[in-house]
Amino acid sequence: MTYEPTKQPNVITIDGPSGSGKGTLAARLAVHYGYNLLDSGALYRLLGLKAQQQSLFVDGAFCDGIVPTVQLVDLALTLDIQFIPNKDQQLVVLLDGQDVTQAIRTEQAGSLASQVAVIPEVRIALLQRQRDFAVLPGLVADGRDMGTVVFTDAPAKIYLTASAVARAERRVNQLRNMAIDANMNDILSDIEARDRRDTERAVAPLKPAEDALIVDSSSMGIEEVFAELVRYIDLKLG
Repeated sequence: MTYEPTKQPNVITIDGPSGSGKGTLAARLAVHYGYNLLDSGALYRLLGLKAQQQSLFVDGAFCDGIVPTVQLVDLALTLDIQFIPNKDQQLVVLLDGQDVTQAIRTEQAGSLASQVAVIPEVRIALLQRQRDFAVLPGLVADGRDMGTVVFTDAPAKIYLTASAVARAERRVNQLRNMAIDANMNDILSDIEARDRRDTERAVAPLKPAEDALIVDSSSMGIEEVFAELVRYIDLKLG
């Protein structure tokens, strides 16, 4: 169903750890409701990718161990990005007009994103940028702090999670379907390390909003989760 435009656009937030399926579901919900789409996690991946292109990273770490805060903030404020669900309801990400959908889904891109995401100045620079995506007819915002920090007044908030093992298995299958070699132990270790960084960081740690619907998708299929989310959203926005 599609909701009639109002003076204030409806916002649906979907937060959760990496690999919980929130990106796929956010794209499907955006198509279902005819809303705009924001993949906030991709913002940090895009910033990490752009920073690497600008040689701020070398071998996955900041040059000489020095965090280039000023340069990163400048990049964050000038990123040219678009999020577009394709005909298959999958997210296409454009950076400077180029399709970087696959490039930002690598484990290396995820590691770079986590490194820039813990920098307070970077998060501040991207905060208003994210809020600017909330335009009519509405927005589906996917991330880690959409409901707790960015869109605290959103009428429909979802926290989607799954066990680390389940998320690692999904990631391995996803990479292998893309003909990319993947090691389960390495992927699981990376997810667990990223979970620790996300939940223990001082700025906007990963956690459910107090008024969020919490869904554990460990043993659920995508269609089952989608149906549950639509029921919840229809109730909250209806």
